[in-house]
Amino acid sequence: NHYTMKRIAAIALLATTASAFNAFGAAKKAAPKKPEFSIETIPGALAPVGIFDPLGFAAKADESTLKRYREAELTHGRVAMLATVGFLVGEAVEGSSFLFDASIKGPAISHLAQVPTPFWVLLTIFIGAAEQTRAVIGWRDPSDVPFDKPGLLNEDYTPGDIGFDPLGLKPTDAEELRVLQTKELQNGRLAMLAAAGFMAQELVDGKGILEHLL
Repeated sequence: NHYTMKRIAAIALLATTASAFNAFGAAKKAAPKKPEFSIETIPGALAPVGIFDPLGFAAKADESTLKRYREAELTHGRVAMLATVGFLVGEAVEGSSFLFDASIKGPAISHLAQVPTPFWVLLTIFIGAAEQTRAVIGWRDPSDVPFDKPGLLNEDYTPGDIGFDPLGLKPTDAEELRVLQTKELQNGRLAMLAAAGFMAQELVDGKGILEHLL
């Protein structure tokens, strides 16, 4: 009887150990957690097209690469929106503006070549300060980044969100924020096409955009 009890205890111990290893194995095989920033979750997709990615760049990108793509798209879109407005406003006030003694004339693509040197210095300082601020907020220190993975963004950084919201327009509701982010992306995409079209048209015939519209 004593021998039988020892055998029963040994079997029970082995069964418990096997169960523990099985549970550990099952936990290791659990499906990996989906990244928070992926083509299924990022804003900017509208029906019926969804995410427009004909060359598959976004589909093949990991989370950090996709964040860099979105950061680049937002930055280019914002610059293009400013450029589009600048084209129209610059041509609308040429010859009558109080800036530069009203000496800036012609299509908008020729305006920068006509401005004095101090303007270029101020413009360079402003752009440099803006880019430095963006880099400090969004990017990891290069000394902390692996050599084969340059330009990594901070893990807690949302592409495009540098905290600049002087009018307090950023919604607190997640769904409203997503809608606003999609609107910004769509306007930025349209502005990139518009700015490229403006430059191409003015290069072709040397006339300002407003000359074609009026």
